[in-house]
Amino acid sequence: MWLSARIIETEAYEITEKGSHPSLGFTPKRAALIMAPGTIYMYYSRGKDSINFSARGKGHGVLVKSAFPHIDRVSPKICVEITQKLNPSPSGVRTPESLCKGQTLMCKALDLKLTEWDQMCLDEDNFVLTDAGLKVPHIIQCPRLGIPIGRDEHLMYRFVDYSLAKHCTSNPLTKRRWRIDKDYKVLEMA
Repeated sequence: MWLSARIIETEAYEITEKGSHPSLGFTPKRAALIMAPGTIYMYYSRGKDSINFSARGKGHGVLVKSAFPHIDRVSPKICVEITQKLNPSPSGVRTPESLCKGQTLMCKALDLKLTEWDQMCLDEDNFVLTDAGLKVPHIIQCPRLGIPIGRDEHLMYRFVDYSLAKHCTSNPLTKRRWRIDKDYKVLEMA
């Protein structure tokens, strides 16, 4: 049995742009971002765990912002109940839709801790990223969240599964005054 979630929102970071952690200078803590692609880079966001993976190219990475519980033969429905126990809401049990709505909630629900996974490689016995074979017909491309002004906040490096946008950190389709092809794009996937 595996705790499992479908990634529905990511943000990309390049070494050359000011919104990335490496742009602040390399430190032993940021070493994961210069390691082999797929190396786990975790940090605390507002005091809670957040997960990224190094990507091809020194200093490039992908932040996993939100996910959606995934049920299949390897991750049966009981796994959702386990994630609900790991990530309760202040008023009780979180709905499956809200369990992984944001990077820190996702890490809590999947029991991913910086102290256990930072700078580690994916491990087929304990932690895997895999293609579940689900087709995503459309992806929203838009600016990343929380990038300070003057740190390349305009770059459209955030990607959201269109069909599950209402379950991501902040739904780009409901932003007031946002216009398609100006503030965001909807990409058709092959």
